[in-house]
Amino acid sequence: MAFEEIKENADDLQEQAKAFLETNVSYYKLWLFKVAMKSTTMLLKIFLLSMVFVFVMLFFSIAGALAIGYALDNFAYGFLIIGGFYMIIGFFVYRIKDKIVEGPILEKFSEFFFND
Repeated sequence: MAFEEIKENADDLQEQAKAFLETNVSYYKLWLFKVAMKSTTMLLKIFLLSMVFVFVMLFFSIAGALAIGYALDNFAYGFLIIGGFYMIIGFFVYRIKDKIVEGPILEKFSEFFFND
């Protein structure tokens, strides 16, 4: 009798361990899916907003270059001034790129992975 009880307990323990493992696997699959979807949607939002920003800046740049060109009576000067302005901005962004990019991205992704 004692052996039968031990065998039944061992079988029950094995079934509970298997159920526990399956539940954990399901939980982590759902968690990974959630994190992947949040990351993907965030990247898509950033991409779409960036594209809109690029188009807005393109049209503002052309309008600014034409306005400067009208003021100076030479369109080439207008476009050169706008191009030089963007070169200066590009240089400064290049110099501080790590502070701009790494911090916010690490902060946002750490929210997704560790706070949920």
